[in-house]
Amino acid sequence: MSKIYKYILFFYLVTNALNFSIAENNFFDKGLELYKDKKFDDARFMFERSIVFDPKDSNSYLYLAKIYNIEEDQEKEEKNLKATLLIEPDNEEAILMSMNIALEKSNYSKVKELSTTFTKVCKKLCDENKGILETLGNIEPENNES
Repeated sequence: MSKIYKYILFFYLVTNALNFSIAENNFFDKGLELYKDKKFDDARFMFERSIVFDPKDSNSYLYLAKIYNIEEDQEKEEKNLKATLLIEPDNEEAILMSMNIALEKSNYSKVKELSTTFTKVCKKLCDENKGILETLGNIEPENNES
């Protein structure tokens, strides 16, 4: 009789573990679908649920940052970008978004620091860095004098 209970318990635990891993992926995928449909409140909810199941899901943090960028909530955008970069330091999209925030805040040293990192990791968005550095060169007075 106790063997039956052990098998039932084992089956229950395996089933729940599989459900959790499937649910985590479904939350992100559903959030991405909602994001593409511009249903940002619903997408935010799904990305947050994805993070509950996998706190190290850098993509969910990145998309939350994108949503907060659209909603112009820079504080929450920055918080989610920091989480993204903490988990995945070479995420070029997160670095680029962070550079734009630093540029808006006139934090030129931070832009240069992020640009150096970005140059090392860029694969797809390398041209974006050049545009930001040109903007920085036009804004920063000490660059104009040289």
